Amino acid sequence: MRILHASPDAPGVDIYANGVRIARNLRYQGFTQYLPAPPGRYRIRVFPTGRTINPVIDTVLTLLPESVTTEAIIGTLADIQIQPFRELRQPMRAGRLYLRFAHLSPDAPSVDLTLADGTRLFRGVDYTESTDYIELAPRTYNFQLRLAGTENVVLQVPNITLRPDRFYTIYAVGFADGRPGLQVLIPLDGISYLPA
Repeated sequence: MRILHASPDAPGVDIYANGVRIARNLRYQGFTQYLPAPPGRYRIRVFPTGRTINPVIDTVLTLLPESVTTEAIIGTLADIQIQPFRELRQPMRAGRLYLRFAHLSPDAPSVDLTLADGTRLFRGVDYTESTDYIELAPRTYNFQLRLAGTENVVLQVPNITLRPDRFYTIYAVGFADGRPGLQVLIPLDGISYLPA
């Protein structure tokens, strides 16, 4: 698993799993490396950096055998929580890529992810939801976020080069109405590293 800090108004955090610190001063928009771990239950506690009392998150996660997961710290500091996004391996055609979308902006309404020409890749994605992967050709894309079902563009995401034989997730983060503003993170997913 890896951890994504996607809570836009939360400070940097230290993260502990069963009492062992697994991340130090993870800041907004930051990802940890993928951390190998045996399957089972883990008590996850998240503290503002440098503190070890009064965690902002204290929860239990269950890791399944042979799973790859991004555990996202989401919401505002007032309602901060962890949301798992499991990466499900699927057959990959050589020379293609696989893309999905996850909506982590706490004040944004339902959105569509489109291309600049209006082609809708994903429709009506609500906060905390993620889509299935779709297959695309590798190239440089110009993406847009639009209010669901409308032509109203709320974010332009130009010149994103996606390479073949990889899995990606586009994470929408930040505030639709506030600072830090709406933006996307496009990391390579861990299942890209697994043998076919």
